[in-house]
Amino acid sequence: MPDIPPHHTSPPSSPCSISFGSTCLRATLYILIIGAVMQGVLWEAGLPDRFRFSEIGFTESMQSLCLLISCLLLIHARQVLKGLPHVTLLMLGLFGAALIREQDFFLDAYVFDGAWQTLVTLLVLPILYWIIRHRHEFVREFEGFSESFAFGLFASGFLCVFVFSRLYGRGEMWEALLVERYVRVFKDAAEEVTELFGYLLLTYAMVELVLWIRRRNTKP
Repeated sequence: MPDIPPHHTSPPSSPCSISFGSTCLRATLYILIIGAVMQGVLWEAGLPDRFRFSEIGFTESMQSLCLLISCLLLIHARQVLKGLPHVTLLMLGLFGAALIREQDFFLDAYVFDGAWQTLVTLLVLPILYWIIRHRHEFVREFEGFSESFAFGLFASGFLCVFVFSRLYGRGEMWEALLVERYVRVFKDAAEEVTELFGYLLLTYAMVELVLWIRRRNTKP
């Protein structure tokens, strides 16, 4: 009797996995949002010099909006979904500090000079104390989170905002590149637009984090 080849079947998908259709839908939405945001940046580039890439410009405002949305999503994940309480608390401190830092111009002008540093300190120090005190629980949560798609987006956004945009937006690099044609707006646009893209990635990461926690909560 001839050997019958074994019947191969695809392994069942994990309850925490993302379906192909959902992946395509979310990817399309993310691309459309990036396209819309870049159209806003193009519109801002045509404004008078005093408004382009300034504290009250479109790019800076979108950065603050991304951070605010990320903070709200983290609060929802932590307080409503009860997921990753230590990891989400640390990220909330990071995003909250960045949001306060983005308002430095207004805080220094209308509250007092150095107000943003004081607020960041009051926010971050208690959170760091709590995380260090519960570091073992934090590590266990982080090990699970690090395997998710949300973590990949978070790592990409973090590197883009806090590393690449700072290096790419250095004034000396743009002065060397443009020489006598150097105008500060080139440097500002390069840094702020790159930073905005990083904040978009971080916001997408928080969306994916919320969806990931919801899938974990419904896992049988």
